[in-house]
Amino acid sequence: MRKGAKRKTRSASTEEPTTTTAKPKATATRAKRVKATQPEPEYVEEQRNLQDLWKAPFPIGTELDLLDSLYKYDWDFSNLEKEFEEEGGKFHGIGDNKVYLFAQTETRNQWDLVLIPTLVAVVAPRPPSDEIAIRSVQKEQDEKVVVPMRSMKMDWIPYIPLEQREGWNSERASKSKAKSGPHLPPIFVLGCTQRKASLKQMKEDRWMKFQYCMPYLLNPNEEEKEQITVVDVLFPQEPKAPLFVQFDWDMDEVEEYTDELIAAEELSAEQKEEFMVFLKEEVKKAKRKNREEREAKKKLMEDPKFQEAKAYFENLRIYKVYPAQSPSTPVVEMKTKYINYYYGQAHEII
Repeated sequence: MRKGAKRKTRSASTEEPTTTTAKPKATATRAKRVKATQPEPEYVEEQRNLQDLWKAPFPIGTELDLLDSLYKYDWDFSNLEKEFEEEGGKFHGIGDNKVYLFAQTETRNQWDLVLIPTLVAVVAPRPPSDEIAIRSVQKEQDEKVVVPMRSMKMDWIPYIPLEQREGWNSERASKSKAKSGPHLPPIFVLGCTQRKASLKQMKEDRWMKFQYCMPYLLNPNEEEKEQITVVDVLFPQEPKAPLFVQFDWDMDEVEEYTDELIAAEELSAEQKEEFMVFLKEEVKKAKRKNREEREAKKKLMEDPKFQEAKAYFENLRIYKVYPAQSPSTPVVEMKTKYINYYYGQAHEII
């Protein structure tokens, strides 16, 4: 009996503190409830009305093989967002104007291949152009063709802010409106409707065209550029390497220039006549090219489209936007106002 009693005593003692074992369960239940409600407010705070705006334009002229590497960083374009949302911002209260955005990439410096996304914002009442320029792969910079955007599956596409998208709840929308005012100006991005998967399956010539595209703008100030009077001359002199010189027909005289090359032992006396004939021919070609450009510009200025473009250009405002520095993105070491051959320089960097 004692043994049995002892066993009963032990079992009773283990079962007695029922209230003690229940408390940890209640505490655990409360802890679970707290954990379940914590993540949601944090997620709401991180949502910004224009947070994916920088990803919306197609990064035109970027090597297609490098597109994925561009998005491995979460680039911070909150500086651009503020210009839309804060009073006094570049794109806040712009009346009947719209904002047209296109994206390009730059390398951080000449030693690495870190791609930096840059955005160009054009404030204007209508799109800057419905055409795209394609630079020739093997020719000089001025060897370009201009084609309709749609032939490259590109177009100005309306950007929809988060507050206007399905699934963005009213609480977030009201917070956004409180920050940004009654409404944002219409925003259009230069997008590519070619499916991403098919970009990598294109034929080589089409593939190369995509990589050498650049936004086109009819620049009425084109005729103000000075005519170049310097010609590059590459004189063949086998078996030696060709002789490369630059001749300015406004400043130099052919025979005197040739004699100077002979005196500097860059050219032999026996080659004098041959070089002079070659040099005169190269100068003639360069002058003919200048003349053709002048005639083309004169014809362009008589075109009604040119006069329309001039009025448009005078009221245009162009901004170039670099990402703001953040701890998780590479340092942007250099910033330049230069956009491309057609757009020239931006009015301002953001």
